[in-house]
Amino acid sequence: MKALGIAATGMAAQQTNVNVISNNIANANTTGFKASRAAFRDLIYTAERREGVPGTEGGAVAPVGLNIGLGVEAAGTVRLSTQGGLIATSNDLDLAIDGKGYFAINRPDGSQVYTRDGSFQLSPEGQLVSLMGDELDPGLVVPERTVKVEIGEGGLVMAFV
Repeated sequence: MKALGIAATGMAAQQTNVNVISNNIANANTTGFKASRAAFRDLIYTAERREGVPGTEGGAVAPVGLNIGLGVEAAGTVRLSTQGGLIATSNDLDLAIDGKGYFAINRPDGSQVYTRDGSFQLSPEGQLVSLMGDELDPGLVVPERTVKVEIGEGGLVMAFV
């Protein structure tokens, strides 16, 4: 019956793997999404027979031991930080980070979060905000009567009035 329990740990671990892959597929077109992969570790081993110990009933000395693993478990998930594809849009405020880095966003509760989602817009007050309305940090306010905003590769922001 031990074998069924060991096999069950494998099924549970692979279910976690399928869940992680499913989440990756579901978010394939989510702006700024970073895929993950499941990481696994083996469970402890039991020594059924130790190397060099006489067998049962005075048998010969065992030339090799017999260790039986008790299965596997999901140790966690690892975020893959490979660069995704960059897609041009018609919104001058859509930004992308080519390489490492994140946008810092201030939430309404005062907490700061980080995202790779570079879909931004202007609030009614002229602040650069995420699509959820959270402010970019450091804050950026576009002057009234601005006709066009350009953001260069180095992050230089120009507002044309």
